Amino acid sequence: MNALEAYGITKIFPGVVALDSVDISFKLGEIHAVIGENGAGKSTLIKCLTGVQEPTSGEIKIDGKSALSDKKSFDRIAYVPQEIDLFNYMTVAENLFMPFEKSGFKGLVDQQALKEKAMPLLEKFHIHVSPDALVKDISVSEQQLLQIARATVHEDYEVLMLDEPTTSLTTSDTQCLFEVIRQIKQENKAIVFISHKLEEIFAICDVVTVFRNGKKIANAKISEVDVPWIITKMTGREVNQETAFHSEKVTDETLLEVEHLTGEAFTNISFTLKKGEILGFSGLVGAGRSEIMQAIFGSIPVYSGKVKLDGKDWKFGNTHYSVEHGLIYLPEERKREGILPILSVKENISISLLDNLKSGLGISDQKERSLVQEVVDAYDIKTPDMDKAIKFLSGGNQQKVIIGRSMYCNPKVLIFDEPTKGIDVGTKAEIYRLMKELAENKGIGIILISSEMEEIVKCSNRIIAIYAGRKVAEFDSGTDKDILLSSIIGVKPE
Repeated sequence: MNALEAYGITKIFPGVVALDSVDISFKLGEIHAVIGENGAGKSTLIKCLTGVQEPTSGEIKIDGKSALSDKKSFDRIAYVPQEIDLFNYMTVAENLFMPFEKSGFKGLVDQQALKEKAMPLLEKFHIHVSPDALVKDISVSEQQLLQIARATVHEDYEVLMLDEPTTSLTTSDTQCLFEVIRQIKQENKAIVFISHKLEEIFAICDVVTVFRNGKKIANAKISEVDVPWIITKMTGREVNQETAFHSEKVTDETLLEVEHLTGEAFTNISFTLKKGEILGFSGLVGAGRSEIMQAIFGSIPVYSGKVKLDGKDWKFGNTHYSVEHGLIYLPEERKREGILPILSVKENISISLLDNLKSGLGISDQKERSLVQEVVDAYDIKTPDMDKAIKFLSGGNQQKVIIGRSMYCNPKVLIFDEPTKGIDVGTKAEIYRLMKELAENKGIGIILISSEMEEIVKCSNRIIAIYAGRKVAEFDSGTDKDILLSSIIGVKPE
């Protein structure tokens, strides 16, 4: 039986057809993958199916009844967004049940009752924290699992929509989540699973629907298709999954030297980076990879150790100094730390370059537009125009804006922290090619932090494995993925 059905869903924004006559349905007791490149229409579809936006035309039925004429029907849809959206200064239990019923003296919340209600949910979702803990004090993985648990509190939901639910999860947390999803499936709920990670779709889903350019392109049982089929449907072309993206022009010149670096989350880290090299840092979430790079960049403290760039001693604790001297960090949390979402594409590109755009008493609009157009053209940034707010661009195009902006700061070293997080397969290949070109043609040293084993092996000239804040191994390109995995989970390969 279908819990949710949509017929002829069309959504038109000024100048853009975001959804074009889409028919889709979700069955009870089935895990249904929705996949497509960034900008394919997935987010708009979900907003329409959850009542956030009303379609321009079409019909939505929940439990066989028209949801557009009875908006309370959307209460049957439990939705978990990709971005974590919790109350940091409230407890785990309060986050689970908010808004909650007031009881007791003068309508105060019964905290003990909340804690007792929270425990079964925390156990079910393998969230090993106290219900009294403040959300700000638990890990990102635990916050993500908590957000999913919160969506299932009201058991009268029929459909659970998960948007990139494993983005912030460790490998073990992902497996725990999959167990829970399978359990929810057994409870006869319909589950919508949105992910760019194809291996997850094949591991957990029963059915897949592929979107491209606002249209539903294909629908099939997972058991009847393979990865190349999905990629071809998503992109409209074949993408060679086997292509390597290592730099072919690594020199003997050392750009960056790190000696015995120690900070709060890492100890005694030493490595070198060559000109034109892509150096991979592999490890589990929480291993300390990002913290090492943030310490070098100057955004978190260094306890001891030395760094040299171009043979010159490095100054810690000053991000402005780092950018000025050619070391730029591109953060993992792109939307929160990498862009200014309410500003335009133009403003997001030019904000780091204002000194170059001065004219008289202010900024020259002509110079600014000329420079921004250069970046848009050079990095193939897909945007209706440069005055469009950057939050409306796909994740891949936002990443290109950040890279293009960085390149006009004349970097010697670029640190990419999870550069393809939340980015589709086709755009991933574009980012890989861009990193390779920057290393080979510009002589830039690139440090790539990635949780994706295939990405690290495919792109890196050398790979450093980090486990529990320590460097445990170093590998050349082409290393076996199983050996690398053994290192990052703390197991010495035989």
